[in-house]
Amino acid sequence: MSAEVKNGYKLTEVGVIPDDWDVTLLGSLVSSLDAGVSVNSVETEAGYAHDESILKTSCVYGGKFYSDEHKKILHQDIKRAKLNPRKNSIVISRMNTPALVGECGYIDQDYPNLFLPDRLWMTRHEGRRPTCVLWLSYLLSYGSFNRAIKESATGTSGSMKNISKGSLFILQVPLPKKVEQESIAEALSDADALIESLEQLIIKKRQIKQGTMQELLTGKKRLPGFSGEWVEKTLGEIANIKTGSSNNQDKNEDGEYPFYVRSDNVERINSYSHDCEAILIPGEGGIGSIFHYMNGRFDVHQRVYAITKFVETVSGLFVFYYMVKNFGEHAMQNSVKATVDSLRLPTFQKFEMLIPVTYQEQAAIASVLSDMNSEIESLGIKLVKARQLKQGMMHNLLTGKIRLIDTVS
Repeated sequence: MSAEVKNGYKLTEVGVIPDDWDVTLLGSLVSSLDAGVSVNSVETEAGYAHDESILKTSCVYGGKFYSDEHKKILHQDIKRAKLNPRKNSIVISRMNTPALVGECGYIDQDYPNLFLPDRLWMTRHEGRRPTCVLWLSYLLSYGSFNRAIKESATGTSGSMKNISKGSLFILQVPLPKKVEQESIAEALSDADALIESLEQLIIKKRQIKQGTMQELLTGKKRLPGFSGEWVEKTLGEIANIKTGSSNNQDKNEDGEYPFYVRSDNVERINSYSHDCEAILIPGEGGIGSIFHYMNGRFDVHQRVYAITKFVETVSGLFVFYYMVKNFGEHAMQNSVKATVDSLRLPTFQKFEMLIPVTYQEQAAIASVLSDMNSEIESLGIKLVKARQLKQGMMHNLLTGKIRLIDTVS
C-alpha cells in the first residue's frame, strides 16, 4: 500500500494526507460541547409579544446554519434557555433522525434572541490547539468525516439517534497548520458565496416572473402593439383532452422518447403515441401542481391528461402558462375525493380562460415568459455546476490533494 502513496504524502488512520499534516482527535480542537435545555415552544406567534425563539433541529444541514429555522418560545421559559448561538462556533445535531443526526453548521455572528434546544450542541475552543473554526466546520460536514460522526450515533434503527460527547471527541481528523486551514476555509467560503448569490438571483428572477405572469396573463399590462378585449373560452372549446394508454412498466431508462407520468420527472420510452404540441398534466398525484409542455414525439401514462390539437387561433404555449398560473385552484376545487385525489375529464373541459383574441398576442406573451424561463433554467445550470465545483473543492482541499500554499511553516 505504501508504494501507492506519492511523494510528499503519507498513509494515516484518516487516509492519505500531506506529510506536513498531523492526525489528531477532535477533542484536541474542541474544548467543550454545550447543549441547550428542553423548553416549551409554540407554532404561532399569537399572544407572545417578545422576540425570543428556540431553534429547531433542522437549523443545521449540509454544513449550513439556518437561523430562520426556529419557533417562538414561551415567555416563562426564556430565563431557562440561556444558550445563544455565538459567533465563530459550530452547532451540531446530537439527537435526531438517522438522516439528520450529526449535521452541523458554522455560526458567523451572535444571535442574542435565539436559543439552542437540548438536542443541539454548540462547540467551544478555548485552550485547545490553534484552529480555524470555519475550516473545522467544513471538515465535519465533509463526506467521510460526517459519515463517521453519524455512524457513531446509537439508538434503534429508524427512530431517533444520539451521539455521545465521548464518541465525538475521539473522532480522528487531519490537521493542517492554521494558516492552511484559513486558506482552505477562505476558498470554500468564496464558493459558498457564489452559490448563495446564484440562489438569491434565481429567487429574484422567479419573483419577477411571477409578477410578469400576473400582469400579462390577466391583461393588466399589454405588450406594445396589442389592444382590444380578451375573450372567454373553456379548455374543452379550444383543445382536445384525453389520457394516455401506457403504464409504468413500459418505460425504458434509455428510451428514445419522453414518457410523461404522474410526476415532475419525465421518464423515457421506446415508442411514441403523439407527435405534436401538448400540455401534460397528471390526473392524480400532485394534482394541479405539475405541468409539462412538449412539442414533438412523446408518450403518455394512462393517468396523465394530454391537451393537444389546439384550434388555429390559440397558442398552446400561452395556454400552458395560463394553466400554470390558474389551474391549480380550479383543480383542487373540482377534484374527486377518494383514497387519492384525482381529476376527471370534465374538470379539464370546463376550465374557463380569458385569452387575447389574436394568436399573435398570445404568442408574444408566451415568448416573454419563455425567455424568463430560459434565463432561470440557465441560472439553475450554473448553480448545479457551482455546487459540484464546491464538492470537488472540499474533496481536494480537505484531504490535501490540492494545496493552496506552497510551504507551511
